[in-house]
Amino acid sequence: MAEPSAAPAAAPLVSVRDLKVHFPILSGVFRRRTGAVRAVDGVSFDIAAGETLGLVGESGCGKSTTGRAMLRLVEPTAGTVRIGDDDITTAPPGHLRRLRPAMQMVFQDPQASLNPRMTVMDIIAEPLDEHTRLSRAEKRDKVLDLMDAVGLSADFAGRYPHAFSGGQRQRIGIARALALNPRFIVCDEPIAALDVSIQAQVVNLLEDLQARFGLTYLFISHDLSMVRHIADRVAVMYLGHIVEIAPRDDLFAAPLHPYTEALLSAVPEHDPAAEATRQRIILTGDVPSPARPPAGCAFSTRCPKVQPVCRTTAPATVVTAPGRAVACHLVAGPAAAGSVGAS
Repeated sequence: MAEPSAAPAAAPLVSVRDLKVHFPILSGVFRRRTGAVRAVDGVSFDIAAGETLGLVGESGCGKSTTGRAMLRLVEPTAGTVRIGDDDITTAPPGHLRRLRPAMQMVFQDPQASLNPRMTVMDIIAEPLDEHTRLSRAEKRDKVLDLMDAVGLSADFAGRYPHAFSGGQRQRIGIARALALNPRFIVCDEPIAALDVSIQAQVVNLLEDLQARFGLTYLFISHDLSMVRHIADRVAVMYLGHIVEIAPRDDLFAAPLHPYTEALLSAVPEHDPAAEATRQRIILTGDVPSPARPPAGCAFSTRCPKVQPVCRTTAPATVVTAPGRAVACHLVAGPAAAGSVGAS
């Protein structure tokens, strides 16, 4: 069953319900299906227009697969994704192509996501070639405007990606994503491949562009410090499940799920006195295989607060406050009677 969405107060632009992505495991001479990797196993959330939802978790938890499935870059196994009034998951190819301008993606590795044989002008203009009927002069003007918006000089238009730094390449990728005036952008760890000195510049650029163009973001990252800076709400993912979702300040001030507590305990404090007293929560063991997830709660094999029920029964996701939900047997909120699904 679908999880409660812990929806934001404003009407959602993006609505995800019970999204699943299972990759088949094929074995034997005849390549028969013998199992499945449950990369995403029933996640639900909403994103309001103009909002940034941060999606965090360990490597391999399904964050990037969730983002790609929302844009149909990976085919969902089940569930629905709606952007505005459009159902992305059931749209036929022709209709999906017409929906592409409204939803774009900024990829993790700017080196790998840019064609090394194309100039900056051609890279940013490619979406315009595919989806518009602008004249050559109009395309050039549009590209130069986009380069200016992301802080790139017009003199760079004839250069190739190898001539740029990592931060500049990511700015090219962001300009390309903005070319078709999208409403929703999935930012898939856009700063992970960049030097620390450049990361803040790119995050500040994304915030400025959001304010200027009214963009809505899903910001995928494992850097909790950056998520705290840019996100309005945060969803915490573990082994294909959303285990907690909450407004940013509430989540960082008082995490409810033991996994969220462990993640936040690893974030360094800026105040030396607070850093000296910070208590790390060290999780033991390895993340289970998504091909063989544990019975009951997915986190039960590593949870420092595990109880017998956790090993046998998957916790229901309960809404504990407006915009806040958690999937844990240790938590029972005022809306516990509204537990409409498993995590």
